[in-house]
Amino acid sequence: MWFRNLLAYRFTQAIDLKPETIEAAISTKRARPCTSLEFSTYGFAAPVGKGDNAPLVHASHGFVLLACRKEERILPGSVVRDALKEKVEQIEADQCRKVYKKERDQLKDDIIQAFLPRAFIRQSTTFAAIDAERGLVLVDTSSPARAEDLLSALRECLGSLPVRPMTVKITPSATMTEWLKRQQAAEGFAALSDAVLADTQEDGGRITATHEDMTSDEIQHHLSAGKQVTQLALAWQDKLSFVLNDRLQIKRLRFEDLLQDQAEADGGDDALGQFDASFVLMMLTLRQFVPALIDALGGEETPTGI
Repeated sequence: MWFRNLLAYRFTQAIDLKPETIEAAISTKRARPCTSLEFSTYGFAAPVGKGDNAPLVHASHGFVLLACRKEERILPGSVVRDALKEKVEQIEADQCRKVYKKERDQLKDDIIQAFLPRAFIRQSTTFAAIDAERGLVLVDTSSPARAEDLLSALRECLGSLPVRPMTVKITPSATMTEWLKRQQAAEGFAALSDAVLADTQEDGGRITATHEDMTSDEIQHHLSAGKQVTQLALAWQDKLSFVLNDRLQIKRLRFEDLLQDQAEADGGDDALGQFDASFVLMMLTLRQFVPALIDALGGEETPTGI
């Protein structure tokens, strides 16, 4: 269990987050398959294990892991458009009349309902970890929309979920740009070889640097010309690497082999032990990493009134 992306949320007030409380609440919204006439379903799934009796909460060392699963039927728009076009042409030819919008919309609905039971099904799972002691929810995604889907489902079950996205006092773009200009990141962090630099003008250019030396004259020239760093690959200590963008979204999160080897050694021989060891070690690492990153970016911003 190692997250590959990261969005961090801060609790704004205390809430009962005992594992048994969460388990009882989210059991009312279990993930389930789509019926033949449903586009999608969304609910909580067991983060480890399978079957209807598998717990929906994995709790260990004060950390809680949850998973939401979305199941959706894939019905390409082009298939519906082609079928609708064929149906409209047939009606207009057979009945010698024009098919107008209201009738088109009804025909489209009929086609969708007819095709849905035969549509392919796709499943996707989003994980989230709660560190109640530090007041954090960490979601394994770089998509705010997917994170909000999970948080909304949890809020619906609990009745309340007072969280907000973590934000910083200085824009990440300004901080990352300064790091590359002075050719030194904050203590504990190191710039790697991938970055995106963009002009501040609305119609300005954009440079994607891959496997480039961030201290090179070429990179420095772009920075001197006014380009800002909107995405940067970084390493933190000897524990993990990641890509940070100007919206404080973390992608391509990778925990170093040393941590993974330690988790494997701690987990024993069974699969559940291995899962739990990697989850706990990941959370202990993130408990250190998230505050360090926030401090490096100028400190956490707390909105007025919170």
